[in-house]
Amino acid sequence: MRSRLFAFAAIAAGTAVAWPLLAQTPAAAKSTADGIAEYRKMLEDGNPAELFEAKGEELWKTPRGPKQASLEACDLGLGPGVVKGAWVQLPRWFPDTRKVQDLESRLLSCMQTLQGFDAAEIAATPFDKGEQASVTALAAWISSMSRGMKMALPQKHPEEKRSYELGKRAFFFRGGPMDFSCASCHGEAGKRIRLQDLPDLTKNPGNGVGFAAWPAYRVSSGELWGMQRRLNDCFRQQRFPYPGFASDVTVALAVYMGVNAKGAESIAPAIKR
Repeated sequence: MRSRLFAFAAIAAGTAVAWPLLAQTPAAAKSTADGIAEYRKMLEDGNPAELFEAKGEELWKTPRGPKQASLEACDLGLGPGVVKGAWVQLPRWFPDTRKVQDLESRLLSCMQTLQGFDAAEIAATPFDKGEQASVTALAAWISSMSRGMKMALPQKHPEEKRSYELGKRAFFFRGGPMDFSCASCHGEAGKRIRLQDLPDLTKNPGNGVGFAAWPAYRVSSGELWGMQRRLNDCFRQQRFPYPGFASDVTVALAVYMGVNAKGAESIAPAIKR
């Protein structure tokens, strides 16, 4: 009873609390899960992410920035201009920047090199504002070009392996006033917040689940979120300071989750509550 009262109090305060599904019968748990699945299925036919995809494709092909160039020569890992299949192999090592980059950080590099934008300025711009919104739209279109393909992040380069280990350490690091870590919510199966199932991201959680679903349109906020913003909100819920857009630790966390999702089918950009 005491733990249940704590959980209700935490929910009222807006605290993210996860616990095993012990209080429900299997039939009730199944009914709840089925209801949520049906709700998402109904929304899929009119996923507003399609609008962002169209905008992203336009941004990719349109000459912009101080250099008045398009992004069609941007190398996302499979060669200049190759978009199809790139998303499911990111983050990865890039020889030109000598860094492991996710989709959003790689777009910043291309926007700076090819178009003349200031990558640091974009990274410091609030989400959904200015060129930060352009990065999100580009991520929506690029990820959509790999929809239905299997996650297959490379782990051949030493820095890719190092990023995975860094991401693993960050995933399990506990701290802050709530003594939370990423693993507090996503470290084992059978947890949820309210009616939201929480996938176990330490292993492949299944097709279109976890990493393989982002970017995603958030119905609750009416916005499209990339993985960087998703991580930003996770740090907020843990009461951690945000480490910065496209920082090494956020990219490393993406590597850890992406490698663990090997073989999962991408449905990005998905739709979320």
